[in-house]
Amino acid sequence: METIVMRHIQYHRFGDSSVLTLDDAAIPAPGPGDVCLRVAGAGLNPIDWKTRQGLGFAARQIEDCLPWTPGYDVSGVVTATGDGVTTLAEGDRVMGMIGFPGEGGGYAEYAVASAEELVQVPEELDLVSAGALPLAALTAWQALFEMADLQPDHKVLIHAAAGGVGHLAVQFARAHGAHVIATASETNGDFLASLGADEILDYRKDDVVDDCYGLDVVLDLVGGDTGKRSLHALGEHGVLVTVPTVTADDIITEAENRGLKAHGMTVRPEVFHLEEIAELIEDGDVRLHVDAVFPLADAARAHERLEMGHGRGKLVLDCG
Repeated sequence: METIVMRHIQYHRFGDSSVLTLDDAAIPAPGPGDVCLRVAGAGLNPIDWKTRQGLGFAARQIEDCLPWTPGYDVSGVVTATGDGVTTLAEGDRVMGMIGFPGEGGGYAEYAVASAEELVQVPEELDLVSAGALPLAALTAWQALFEMADLQPDHKVLIHAAAGGVGHLAVQFARAHGAHVIATASETNGDFLASLGADEILDYRKDDVVDDCYGLDVVLDLVGGDTGKRSLHALGEHGVLVTVPTVTADDIITEAENRGLKAHGMTVRPEVFHLEEIAELIEDGDVRLHVDAVFPLADAARAHERLEMGHGRGKLVLDCG
C-alpha cells in the first residue's frame, strides 16, 4: 500500500538550529500545473539558516505562516502530475528551485512544485547531488551573465570561490572564455586550479587591491569590507555584483561615490538558465562538488555546518 504520510523538517518559531523538528504530514497532492516529487536531495543554502534565524527578506515573507518547511532546492522523481502538465511525466528525474521565497518545502520526503520550475537531471549527475545545484548555480549564472554582462575577453575576480556559488561561478566564467581570478583559503588552491581558475589569491595573505587592477567584473560573495575594497580593483568601466543583501546598499553607495558601478542581486527561478547549466554538466564543462551529505533527520547538524561557512562546494540533505 502506498505511503500516505511523509516526514518533513519544520520550524515553529525562528531561532537556532534546535528549532528544526522532524514531523509527519500528509503527502501533498499536486494542483493544476504542479507535480509531486519523491524528493531525493534537498540543497542547503545560506538563505536557509538566515531565514531560520528570522533574518532577511524571506523571513518577512513567512513570519506569519509558521510552522514552515524550509528548502528551495530539490531533486527527485515525479510521482504525480496535476491538470495541464504536459512537459513532465511520472518517473522523470527532475531538479529545480521551488517555492521561492515564501513557500519553500524542499526539506521533505515529498514536495509539490510547479512544472515550470523543474528541468530534467543530466545523467552525469546523481539524483541526490542534483538537489544541491539549482539555487547556487542560478545565483552564479545570473550574477555573471545578467548583472555583470560577462564577456569572453573579460577579467573577473570571484570572492569565496571555493564555496557553493563560487565554485560554479569559476567554471561558468572559465567556460565562457573569461580570465578568472579566485580568492579562497590556501587549502582550496588545488581545488580551484582543478576547476580552471587562472589565478588564485589567499584571502588571508593577499590583498586584491595590490594584486588586481583594471578588472571588468568582481563577483562579491562575501560583502562588507571585502566588497568595498574590491571597488579599488575595478577598471573604469568595470562592474561589481555583490550577493550578500545585508551590506549591498553600503557597497553600492561607496561605488556611486567613486563613480563606479555596483549592483546587488536576488536570485530567481529560471528554467532556461538551469537548462543551459545542465548542458554544461552534460558536456563535462562544469561539475558540481558536494562536500557533505546529511540524512533528512540531521537537518539541524547540517545547518550548524552550513553556518560555519568556509566550506568547499555544496551541502545536501538525502531525503530518500
